[in-house]
Amino acid sequence: MLYTEMVTAEAVLHGDRKRLLAFDPLEHPLALQLGGCDPLRLAEAARIGAELGYGEINLNVGCPSDRVQSGRFGACLMKEPFLVADCVAAMGRGVDVPVTVKCRIGVDDQDPEESLFGLVDACAAAGVATFIVHARKAWLKGLSPKENRDIPPLDYGLVERLKGERPALTIVLNGGIETLEQAERCLNWADGVMLGRAAYHTPALLAEVDARLFGDGEPIEAEAAVEAFRPYIARTIAAGTPFYAIARHMLGLFSGRPGARAWRRILTVEGVKSGAALEVLDRALGAVVAPAALQAAP
Repeated sequence: MLYTEMVTAEAVLHGDRKRLLAFDPLEHPLALQLGGCDPLRLAEAARIGAELGYGEINLNVGCPSDRVQSGRFGACLMKEPFLVADCVAAMGRGVDVPVTVKCRIGVDDQDPEESLFGLVDACAAAGVATFIVHARKAWLKGLSPKENRDIPPLDYGLVERLKGERPALTIVLNGGIETLEQAERCLNWADGVMLGRAAYHTPALLAEVDARLFGDGEPIEAEAAVEAFRPYIARTIAAGTPFYAIARHMLGLFSGRPGARAWRRILTVEGVKSGAALEVLDRALGAVVAPAALQAAP
């Protein structure tokens, strides 16, 4: 399942919905991740998301950025579990799709066991059945958002205890999972795993997920993924989106492969030029050395 970036309820209500909430049918199953702290506004934003076709509405209680803190949403809401419960209860009353919560294990000097279990229990009583838990604290003072993704130590054991003591809930683990081997180990006890930076920076690992974890088909070569992506790129460019706005998210696709640097360079240098389109993609793809060619080399 794919999750959007966090969009504030205010942006949904008053911003450019076409730009913020548009998606391609290929992206399903798709969840809309919202930020906010006003139950009524979140409920209306959730209703809009559900009407547009999102299959899940997720409330972000984990983002630690300064802008989020100043708006009283994101990770700082770990300190207000009953307000979060009021928010998800209001969201749930207005939609027919699941309302879920993405959270940290705590913030600042909170006791993680108390903060995590307290938030989960309050939200479960309000009707939430699924929690995506980033297994780190967030330090709201002293660490940048980037540092908050790496420096606070991971505590998978706490999240595993949460699942063990709340077996009826769906618990999805997030944070620090970089390989499918790690994901498989975590799936011995977790109901799911969420990949963030690993999926973005090394997307080729997703090529094995269906075959390896779900027993569905064969692993997909990165070149085949590019070919499958071409119709989407073409119609998105035709609708007015610059080529590089799409291509920049593909830079890590051949990470670790011979030619990966040339792939990135061509997309980065040529892709930003006016009129850049699929020909740039073709040139970049031509710079990548296929695994079969490596095996055939003397």
